[in-house]
Amino acid sequence: MSDTILGLGPGDEIPTFVRSPGLHHWNRYAAVNDEFVPIHMDDEAGRAAGYPSAFGMGNLQWSYLHNALRQWMGDDGRIERMHCQFRAANVKGQTVTAHGRVTEVRADGDRLVAELEMWTENQDGQRLAPGGATVSVPAG
Repeated sequence: MSDTILGLGPGDEIPTFVRSPGLHHWNRYAAVNDEFVPIHMDDEAGRAAGYPSAFGMGNLQWSYLHNALRQWMGDDGRIERMHCQFRAANVKGQTVTAHGRVTEVRADGDRLVAELEMWTENQDGQRLAPGGATVSVPAG
């Protein structure tokens, strides 16, 4: 049984996925998802909701976590399960980094399965969306 997956074992971090989102990203995301909500488009609406500006959609952070996994695993990998909690918004001027750390690797038939701790954080190290994932890749 292997204790690594794609060269990483428990405690190792996958490559990060980094974005400096703002209105240009939020507008594209809103267009694809028909989510033109004022708090994501208008600074006054964001401030009225208690934030310093308009802020990004929670599911955009979800997509950053997903992108971190996809770029690490490649086309043969499967995201079996993924979850996160939206704890803080990403506001204008932040850089959001998606992280993943392998916590367990196991064999399951003809696949290797990894459990990962996942999270997004801003440039100050504040965790925005903590979560986790279960992924698998073909063994051998």
